[in-house]
Amino acid sequence: MPFLPIDREEMLQLNIKQPDFVLVSGDAYCDHPSFGIAIIGRILERHGYSVCILSQPDITNQKSFLEFGKPRLAWLVSSGNIDSMVNHYTVTKRRRKVDNYTPGSVMGKRPDRAVIKYSEVIRKIDSDNHIILGGVESSLRRFAHYDYWSDSVRKSILLESKADLLIYGMAELAIIEVADALNSGMDIKYLTYIKGTTISTIDKNFIPDNAIFLPSYNEVKTDRVAYAKSFMKQYTNQDHIVGKPLVEMYDNIYLLQNPPIRPLTRFEMDEIYELPFERAPHPKLEKLGHIKAMDEIKFSITANRGCFGGCSFCALTSHQGRIIQSRSKDSIVKEAKQIIQDKDFKGYIHDVGGPTANFYHVACEKQVTKGVCQFKSCLGQNPCKQLNVSHEDYLDVLRTLRKLDGIKKVFVRSGIRYDYVMYDRNDDFFKELVEHHVSGQLKVAPEHVSPNVLKMMGKPNRNLYDKFVKKYYEINKEKGKNQFLVPYLMSSHPGSTLNDAIILAEYVRDMNYNPEQVQDFYPTPMTLATTMYYTGLDPKTMKPVYVAKTKHEKAMQRALIQYRNPKNYDLVHQALTKANRLDLIGYEKNCLIKPKKYKSYKQKSIKH
Repeated sequence: MPFLPIDREEMLQLNIKQPDFVLVSGDAYCDHPSFGIAIIGRILERHGYSVCILSQPDITNQKSFLEFGKPRLAWLVSSGNIDSMVNHYTVTKRRRKVDNYTPGSVMGKRPDRAVIKYSEVIRKIDSDNHIILGGVESSLRRFAHYDYWSDSVRKSILLESKADLLIYGMAELAIIEVADALNSGMDIKYLTYIKGTTISTIDKNFIPDNAIFLPSYNEVKTDRVAYAKSFMKQYTNQDHIVGKPLVEMYDNIYLLQNPPIRPLTRFEMDEIYELPFERAPHPKLEKLGHIKAMDEIKFSITANRGCFGGCSFCALTSHQGRIIQSRSKDSIVKEAKQIIQDKDFKGYIHDVGGPTANFYHVACEKQVTKGVCQFKSCLGQNPCKQLNVSHEDYLDVLRTLRKLDGIKKVFVRSGIRYDYVMYDRNDDFFKELVEHHVSGQLKVAPEHVSPNVLKMMGKPNRNLYDKFVKKYYEINKEKGKNQFLVPYLMSSHPGSTLNDAIILAEYVRDMNYNPEQVQDFYPTPMTLATTMYYTGLDPKTMKPVYVAKTKHEKAMQRALIQYRNPKNYDLVHQALTKANRLDLIGYEKNCLIKPKKYKSYKQKSIKH
């Protein structure tokens, strides 16, 4: 049977009487290496453990959780590839209408706060067994955290779910160490030492001597200064070499985060992505309805992990880390050849990359032996002098893929860090990117243009982006191409005032660009920007930061970027009036909107 079992019938066909692990997931099971559940299931299988996947169980039906009986070693609980609250709600807290990780995109198959809800059911039906949390939702809630949806500081998800252990970050190495320990008969309460895990205990003897004590939960839930200070200690201890154990107190309970587990070697990365994935949704689930999340990634290839970009609004460094891990060219080519054999493949590789496509090696060699810098960014506003800028190896991968029989085009869609491209003195990558790897339009993320906001975002200055734009179109002309550039823009990021939003609106005007979509800043757990949003402080400097919090102001900032949309006229007019920028209301070329017409004039026009 090619897929991991999703029901009792399939389990028995594999002669599994009692599974070692039951993996509970908020996603429909897709056996593809872009899905964390598939990777964990396959790697456990490779190490000799039997795994069954309980895909999107019904929390109102406890019996559905016992499809495979009780696991021998543990329940492994995840919300899936995406945080359940982000999956369910827009930034305005409106309920979304579709869930692309569910057959037929039906909303409602996974509960809000899925990890907690799944764990609650498991505790009722199998109270003595082990519950181990993993995935993005658990990883980014491992400490006390500001929860945007309830507008409160919630406890660690490990305590809220009453689970036994939490594996944070990319869990391949840690899950095998945990599995082997449990299989040897070790009591889970003694698994307090494994890197990449978070545990809770009332026994102070389990706390390492070099542990850093964070402000307690009682402090951070009432004191925003304490919250900001706590976050910075977390932020600067997320490296496997320099990071220290962190302890957060909950009355008499010690929450201990062990330092992150080491990054994967290239050999280990290759081994994981060469596991026998079917690269498809489980047929029984696909019959219930198409799983749309597979569309973009089915013919995509993951080449790397991690990011040293340093964007304030991104939690990636707290989950995958700042040290880049990449696969060998041979491994990537091997996967491409498998894709070519797929009956549905039309000759187009949709993407070759990762969180940032053009990061293919560590930022600097120092990181390999000494870890990442705790208080310095590799990129951010200014690149580190030690930054190793080269696209040579990544370009070699792309060139090799282009030459394979059966491949018509290889696209790069997972995000190009444009500043890193500009820092490369060799233009070969930029030229070949434009000539061979852009699908009509290249999406990049300047996010903003105001110096104040870019500083808070940890993004480079506007001048560098302008140079990139100019060079992009010059290369297009040189290569006989007519391809566009689509910038991602963000409104209401901490630090952005109405005046900053107007600066961005004027830039959009001068570019003659009409953005169809704008991302309003979304406060999600464990990001620097979310800490700014909640505390009103920059945790790096402890200086105050302006934060747009009311729905109306956020709507005005978003409307300014899309000022050409007639539906936004009133909001744009209010924003310009409030900011005392009436010079932008009129008939001149530089104006964003025209003056309001009198009601009486409108009525006469209607009658006429």
